[in-house]
Amino acid sequence: MTMNDSAGYPVSGADPDSLAAFEQAAHELRCLVDDPVATIDGALAASPGMPMAHVLKAWLHLLGTEPGGLSVARDCAAAAQALPGSDRERRHAEAAALVAAGRWRDGGRALEDLSAAYPRDALALQAGHQVDFFTGDSRMLRDRVARVLPAWSRSVPGYHAVLGMHAFGLEENGDYAQAEQQGRLSVELEPRDSWGWHAVAHVMEMRRAPHDGIAWLAPSAATWSRGSFLGVHNWWHLALYHLELDQTDEVLRLYDQSIGGPGSTVVLDMVDQSALLWRLHLRGVNVGARWSALADRWAPMAAAGNYAFNDLHAMMAFVGAGRESEQRQVLDAQRTAMAHDDDNADFTREVGHGAALAVQAFGVGNFGEAVRLLRPIRSTAHRFGGSHAQRDVIDLTLIEAARRGGDRALFAALARERAAQRPHSALARRYVDAAG
Repeated sequence: MTMNDSAGYPVSGADPDSLAAFEQAAHELRCLVDDPVATIDGALAASPGMPMAHVLKAWLHLLGTEPGGLSVARDCAAAAQALPGSDRERRHAEAAALVAAGRWRDGGRALEDLSAAYPRDALALQAGHQVDFFTGDSRMLRDRVARVLPAWSRSVPGYHAVLGMHAFGLEENGDYAQAEQQGRLSVELEPRDSWGWHAVAHVMEMRRAPHDGIAWLAPSAATWSRGSFLGVHNWWHLALYHLELDQTDEVLRLYDQSIGGPGSTVVLDMVDQSALLWRLHLRGVNVGARWSALADRWAPMAAAGNYAFNDLHAMMAFVGAGRESEQRQVLDAQRTAMAHDDDNADFTREVGHGAALAVQAFGVGNFGEAVRLLRPIRSTAHRFGGSHAQRDVIDLTLIEAARRGGDRALFAALARERAAQRPHSALARRYVDAAG
């Protein structure tokens, strides 16, 4: 007997126990909480011939951009492709195989077509949404979700996640009012939806409203951080609000308590750790031994070269800690990556390599070179992924390099530009005052 999932789609090779485990793992992934890998392993133990279980495990190992996850994802996609399955299941396996091969954009297009044919497939939608994020396709972050919204309602399990994804896509396209509305409804329906919390946090960041951001995240931290593998990132957002208010002691406290101090070696967590310490470094804040501890965590991945956005943040840690050997490893890995025939070659060539070189130049006081490298990429940095809030570090580095390098005309222009965007920012006001 063919079984159907909670959206009504047939699931091949499943029994009641494996389907229940699959649904639980899918829910955990939608909320970004708990341990969906262990849960989906339970489904596979019960039904090793279940293609969707292999597919879900593949996506779990792809969407964290962990270098070690690629071989697992390839094996899972191949296992799913070797099993009999439906058109939907075959499309999932193909998309996962494409992303595992480094063909992010082709995988995103395959998922786009999958969602057009099967609009209530939440896994296809979420995987595609994350691919859009990693490839910097802000329009598709919004439109991929908007296309399927009419097929969803409160009666379909996972609706909260669709709203959270739509909220983030709206935010990245500047529709802050609707983004906030959708994000708030997302967490109202499912208080543990980490992406919904995250979408509204982005709204507050882009509205330059740090007090509102603190009011959004701080009182509910016990809810959105519990068992969340997006927890560090949302703590990072809270720290950014305090940084905007010049509350650096609180930023360091949050770093030590919840961002870097616990010592997470998850790549996406280390990206946030680097990004926060680098922002403090640009302000002249002494972060002490935190750089060395973070560089130690990055060191095993210095030569990974599998995603340019990660390379940049690894370089920040190695520059902050004065680790020249690891800096060379990052750059050598990037040169190797640029010779490959995959999307990361483009990410690295177009943005990542220049950005990493600029951070290295900044670290040794070659501020003119940092400016030269950053100016051509600041307007096209979306091509290597991340959000507007994350990529702001490129602008901050450029401003500070212009200031320290004595390029007064450029520094003044950039200072006025930032003050126009953030008229209530203490940092922006200091830049304008320094520019004279």
